[in-house]
Order: sequence, then C-alpha cells, then structure tokens
Amino acid sequence: MLHPAQCFGVPVLFAKKNKTKNIAGDVYTSKVESFTHGKVYDIIVSREFLGPEDRVLLIDDFLANGAALMGLITLVKEAGAVLVGAGICVEKAFQSGGQRIRDMGIRVESLARIKSMSEENGIEFCE
Repeated sequence: MLHPAQCFGVPVLFAKKNKTKNIAGDVYTSKVESFTHGKVYDIIVSREFLGPEDRVLLIDDFLANGAALMGLITLVKEAGAVLVGAGICVEKAFQSGGQRIRDMGIRVESLARIKSMSEENGIEFCE
C-alpha cells in the first residue's frame, strides 16, 4: 500500500521530540506542552529539509488543546514556508485547540470530531 505522500509525489518530513543521528546541525525548534503527559518538550526539524520554498500540510493524530499543532505552526513560520492547512485524525472538539487554530485562519480538517466523552454516556461525535 502506498503512503498518501507517494500518491501525490510529495516529500514527508517528521518533527522529532529528540535530536537523532539523522537530525544533526542547524534545526528549527519549538517548545510544546503535552496535554497527555503533562510535560514540556522540544520538537525539532532540520533546516536542511524545510525552507521558504515549501508548502506544508501538517498531519497529526490527536488535536485537544492545540499545543502540538501550535508548535508545528511555529516551525513552519520560522522556516518561512507556507502553511496550507492541517489534517487531524481525531479532534476533541470539546477542547479549545481546534477552534483556536481555525480562528487563526488555518484550515483544519478532522476525520472524527468528538463532541463529548464520559464514563456515563460514552463518546458522542459531532455531526
């Protein structure tokens, strides 16, 4: 099965939480507070792979308070690249992150938007 980026003939770039052997030298960094883990960490992208000539679509698994996505937006802006939007697998619409990003004029598309979650009522999805 082909990765969607292969179908469109575009590169994929991963933001990392730690420097690794394949991320050396000059990097863009942004601090992100993890809602799930309750700690702050740096996300890192090599300057070699992101620059002003790039058009970027951010993809993330979860969107809650928007901290991770805001950190990625900061990296894209720092690189001078053009942010064309964000794709999210699951958005917790009852938290403020999605609306905050949309209020910035950024297009956000989510595969599933959760309206509410509780032990009593389970998960309710947005229509």
